[in-house]
Amino acid sequence: MKATALSTAVGGFSLRQGFRWYDPDIQGTLIVSQPSADPDLWAEYAAGAIRSYRKRDVEGALDIDALRDGADTVMFCAVVDEAGEVVAGLRAKALRSADDSHAIEEWAGQPGQQAVRQMIDDRVPYGVLEMKAGWVTDAPDRNPLLTSALARSCFYMMVMLDFQFGMCTAATAILNTWRSSGPVVAAIPATPYPDERYRTKMLWWNRRDFFNHAQPRQIAKIVEETKELLHEQFRRGQIDTNLSGLIPIAQAKAFQTNDFRGRHSGRILVPDHVPL
Repeated sequence: MKATALSTAVGGFSLRQGFRWYDPDIQGTLIVSQPSADPDLWAEYAAGAIRSYRKRDVEGALDIDALRDGADTVMFCAVVDEAGEVVAGLRAKALRSADDSHAIEEWAGQPGQQAVRQMIDDRVPYGVLEMKAGWVTDAPDRNPLLTSALARSCFYMMVMLDFQFGMCTAATAILNTWRSSGPVVAAIPATPYPDERYRTKMLWWNRRDFFNHAQPRQIAKIVEETKELLHEQFRRGQIDTNLSGLIPIAQAKAFQTNDFRGRHSGRILVPDHVPL
């Protein structure tokens, strides 16, 4: 896929260059960037997503136009192996309302659609990123580690945007790998999406209580990698952040917990050593 005419900013947020660091656990480099900042990398990620989804006969779940122009992608994460090949990636879209989310389409005609809509709309004022079009290489010895790395990447994007929530949908067969970084599975019925072979659920990350749910190894990686990213971000001082185009109103007081039953069990504070 050729990278052409990519948007230079999304909602007023613009990176002049991506952030990258080597992770020995996956023997590759994680890159968090924007389509306009890394057009060739974006094109490789997008081509990989299309190949992966097509191989599983679920290409219809992708927004091909969005992968072509990157216009609604506020950031994306790609993993490049030591041979220089893109072996995993996902993209993030900032939601201004539930109607911006692909999840509404995924639950169309299902009993949980209204609950999906309510969950998103309730959290949008605090900043919600939808993680989309995730894929990893088919190599069985690397797949779980790559998925774990992608599951952490939403935090780096949320930190740069100062968003509280991340959201994705995933088939039940792979939920546990994504849950390693602390998202909570929403208590709504699964939807048969993209087709009857799958049962898809919704997951939510919350920057303020993920450490109550994440695996210790993932927490340590999130803390260390976020610290390094923030140091590099401060050193550069090159991020344009007029976030008024990404959220519909000023951010209000943050939710206290990732509780989908509508009850909050008291204030949960991030430990002092967690720079999130």
